[in-house]
Amino acid sequence: MEIPTSFEEFDIVEIRFKGGRKDFFRNINRLDLTTGDAVVVDVPNGHHIGFVSLKGELVRLQMLKKKVDNNEEIRSIYRIATERDMEKFNEARDQEGTTMYRSREIIQQLGLRMKLSDVEYQADRSKATFYYSADDRVDFRDLIKKLAEEFKIRVEMRQISLRHEAGRLGGIGSCGRELCCSTWLTDFKSVSTTAARYQNLSLNPSKLSGQCGRLKCCLNYELETYMDALKDIPTVNRPLQTQQGDAILQKTDIFKRMMWFGYKGDNNWYPVPVERVQEILELNAKGVAVEALLTEPVEEPKQNEFVAQVEGSLERLDDKFKNKKKKKKKKKKPAGGATAEQQQPEKTAEAAQPRRERQERQQAQPQDNAEQQEQRPRRQRPPRNKNRNKERQEGTEPRESRGPRERREPRERRERREPAGPRPEAQAPGNAPEAGTQPQGGDQRPKKRSRKPFRGKKPDQGSKPPQADA
Repeated sequence: MEIPTSFEEFDIVEIRFKGGRKDFFRNINRLDLTTGDAVVVDVPNGHHIGFVSLKGELVRLQMLKKKVDNNEEIRSIYRIATERDMEKFNEARDQEGTTMYRSREIIQQLGLRMKLSDVEYQADRSKATFYYSADDRVDFRDLIKKLAEEFKIRVEMRQISLRHEAGRLGGIGSCGRELCCSTWLTDFKSVSTTAARYQNLSLNPSKLSGQCGRLKCCLNYELETYMDALKDIPTVNRPLQTQQGDAILQKTDIFKRMMWFGYKGDNNWYPVPVERVQEILELNAKGVAVEALLTEPVEEPKQNEFVAQVEGSLERLDDKFKNKKKKKKKKKKPAGGATAEQQQPEKTAEAAQPRRERQERQQAQPQDNAEQQEQRPRRQRPPRNKNRNKERQEGTEPRESRGPRERREPRERRERREPAGPRPEAQAPGNAPEAGTQPQGGDQRPKKRSRKPFRGKKPDQGSKPPQADA
């Protein structure tokens, strides 16, 4: 949208300085300013550099809010800051740290009960403002003289509260965000413990206090909402009278409109709606004790679906892992070779039969199975013989009695038992040699020595080694 030709922009601009301090200045030269521009402004006994924070019609509303009059006392803006102005301004800011540490040493030497929190130099280095906090009044006349002699500047002492001090130092709050007092909050309202009581917060000073050591400013943010919700909730100053005993108020949920009561000697709490509590209070005022807190059991509000999805369910996890452990059962093939699909109508027909007929049929099935098992040829295993190894050594065991999968005897043991001679020819399993006979023909192979270690005495080097028995 184009700005109308007859429109004149508001000539006052809001300027921000160090520590969040803001002030209003008049744009007498009609400079084209935007938010964030560094400008040189007129201050008492010199000039200073600030940054534009607000302009236009919003400045008029801000002046009405802070009750600032549009008069001749408002100072003017000289120009937009140049590079030379910014260099001098940065040099002055670098000098603030050393000045603050030296000033704290002087304060300790004088024994003053005050805490120096920050120092702000003017851009022209003609003046410095010292911000301090103290519980009582402090006589700092000697301190001003020593500071003026030490730094050769004009000194201004300004006392600030602990909330302003935390805002100037900055930091991160318990919510994880930057402190409100150092970003946008300028007006500090008094905060009392009644704000925590209305919101059902535990009166723990370590949780309710901020970095400044005072109660958190955010306790006032939602206080009005709680006050509106508490209008319909009755105040219970004494226990409710019931036939089971006196019910004592334990907790109140403001937004769910539920009040929890408990009996003496009973650790359980019973939720009661606000409407039911009002009825009991009216009956107790007439001297009537109700039978019970609730006429019907009240169902607690269901948990939000989103919360249930985030938290998950342990039962669902158990079911998930149970299904993995189950083994798939193999389907048995029927004896007649029919498939499961062909037998399905027969099963349905069996299910339709009476129970008695099915039992009779199951009793007759074992006899049929026994007859089928008798008809099947069984694999015959040779009888177990304990003296089998003796028969093998003596050579009396017939070859036919040996099983088809008998493990063959090691070669060394065969050579020990049988003398070296011609290798027997391959014979049929039925033509086994007689016991005590030696096979003829074939190559003669030397007998191998056993690999067992020699445990006897070693023979002399000149003596001959013992010959093996034939």
